Amino acid sequence: MVPPGYPPAMAGASVQVFGAPDSQATRAALRFFKERRMEVHLVDVTRKPMAPAELRRFVDRLGARAVADPASRAWRDVGLGYLRMDDAELAERLLADQRLLRLPLVRVGNGLAAGRDEPAWKALVAGPS
Repeated sequence: MVPPGYPPAMAGASVQVFGAPDSQATRAALRFFKERRMEVHLVDVTRKPMAPAELRRFVDRLGARAVADPASRAWRDVGLGYLRMDDAELAERLLADQRLLRLPLVRVGNGLAAGRDEPAWKALVAGPS
């Protein structure tokens, strides 16, 4: 049963959060959805990488630049700060090295969000307008 005042889109909605348990942004996403009494499943990408098809879904819908984290240490360690890449090349890099992802990646039904983005999470919870 959906509590009063909660959008009907939340009924039966399950949230998948792809992230790292030691990441502040991932913990913020988990807390955000749990506070709204949604069923949350954490997929720890440090233990089990995302399936290529799942990652491709995020890249196709949000764009490779939205899913990449150029401020991360992994980005600097690999030396990508000085490379110019088109979206296809960046997508291939993300598929090959998931440490370059902007975490958390959140999926609610067909809705997707990347990074710590509470307005996007609220839109996911609200459902289609």
